[in-house]
Amino acid sequence: MAEEFAPQAITSGRMRAVGLLLRVGVVVIVLAGIFATLDGGTPQPAAGAASTAPQQRPPPRAPVSRTVPDGTVTIAATGDIVMGSTPLLPPAGGARFFDAVTPALRGGVVLGNLEGTLSSGGASKCGAGSANCYAFQMPPPYARWLKHAHYTVLNLANNHSYDFGATGLEQTVAALDAQGLRHTGRPGEIAYQRVGAIRVALVGFAPYPWAQDLNDHAAARALVREADRNADVVVVTMHAGAEGRDRSSTPRSTEFFLGENRGNVRAFAHAVVDAGADLVAGHGPHVLRGMEWYRGRLIAYSLGNFAGYKVFSLSGPLAVSGVLRVTLRGNGRFVKGQLVATRLTADGTPVLDPSGAAHGLVRAHSRADFGARAVTVSPTGALG
Repeated sequence: MAEEFAPQAITSGRMRAVGLLLRVGVVVIVLAGIFATLDGGTPQPAAGAASTAPQQRPPPRAPVSRTVPDGTVTIAATGDIVMGSTPLLPPAGGARFFDAVTPALRGGVVLGNLEGTLSSGGASKCGAGSANCYAFQMPPPYARWLKHAHYTVLNLANNHSYDFGATGLEQTVAALDAQGLRHTGRPGEIAYQRVGAIRVALVGFAPYPWAQDLNDHAAARALVREADRNADVVVVTMHAGAEGRDRSSTPRSTEFFLGENRGNVRAFAHAVVDAGADLVAGHGPHVLRGMEWYRGRLIAYSLGNFAGYKVFSLSGPLAVSGVLRVTLRGNGRFVKGQLVATRLTADGTPVLDPSGAAHGLVRAHSRADFGARAVTVSPTGALG
């Protein structure tokens, strides 16, 4: 804000000059207000409100005063993963399921959303006569195929990690632990990984009782602040938003699906970035959504389906996917990024996509939904 101009007592011989100075001061104050508005001072519309004004980038987050470790860390993130569901399982016991996309799953941290359980037996959530109910159960030894594909962290905050109740979730955790794979997403759970000198924290959220609650923004901010105190880079992953081939747009309001409150994803993502998150990677709608710059941090609102052997509907945009690769400095600052285009074959196996369909979809949705804050996507998938 401009400081208030308070003229001192002066002699009558200088009144005319002071009057001129007062008029100039008013102009300066007005101009200062205009420039402050252009620099992100305009309040954002309330959730659900329409706005035709161009969206301005909020100011970057102030740097945290601590020693910044040398080097960079590359984070690769994907959307939903289901390696089949017993008895419909991929050939060769799943051993080659990720072969075509493994080259893209490279990074110090490789994060995926495990949509289902690594379990056997137990009672399914889908009782006799259930409608619109799907329960996914992969054999526990399939955890090794995730490790072979270079995953280092799996998110368990989603609507399918509890498909076989507490026992199914416990078996999933045990299967991941046996392979040395980290996991996040249960209430209060933060996964930590060191890459060189850089400490990375990963925190998962979803709107379910067995997950860290995405709809409790105060608790989410507190958990992200805790992660930020103990790490150099904080990655948030969220399973949120309504589902379907027509859900590619990122609304400003709370989303509902099958009677469930799936969260206000914009409000949530902004809240966790404000609290210290350096990257937000979303999934849940089963389609790609746009990407936004917020306070210098990248938010990918949905990475869609990544792999789903004979479990997903794969018509149109539901089969278009990608691997988000982002390189960050030790203070969380963006260095470079790329969206590697992938797709799902007819049976749900992930493969690289030379057509680059994902690039065009994310480019279009980013521009339409985020305007001046849109992440740009080049024809080769470079992000900027």
